[in-house]
Amino acid sequence: MHIAASAPISVQREEISLDILERERDIYAEQARQSGKPDNIIDKMIEGRINKFYQENVLLEQVFVKDSDKTVQDIITDTIAKLGENIVVSRFVRFQLGEQTYNSSPSDN
Repeated sequence: MHIAASAPISVQREEISLDILERERDIYAEQARQSGKPDNIIDKMIEGRINKFYQENVLLEQVFVKDSDKTVQDIITDTIAKLGENIVVSRFVRFQLGEQTYNSSPSDN
């Protein structure tokens, strides 16, 4: 349910392709330059926006849809503590009517 609602693009940060990150950095840099900020501030702004990008697009960093006080990783950690078993999300598949399926796995990136 969370994946259907939040549409993550990867399970972990490391799985996001460098092309996507570079494109996002370029967009954020251009926006910051247009605002007239100094270069040292632009770098900090870009890093902040990249972290926000991760929070919005990386499954384990997203705010859980059923509990906005926790991330998906927090829910997994809580469940591990309750069950005493290790849980790892290695990939997901998301279906959306009228669009192609997005399949996230380390070999796809």
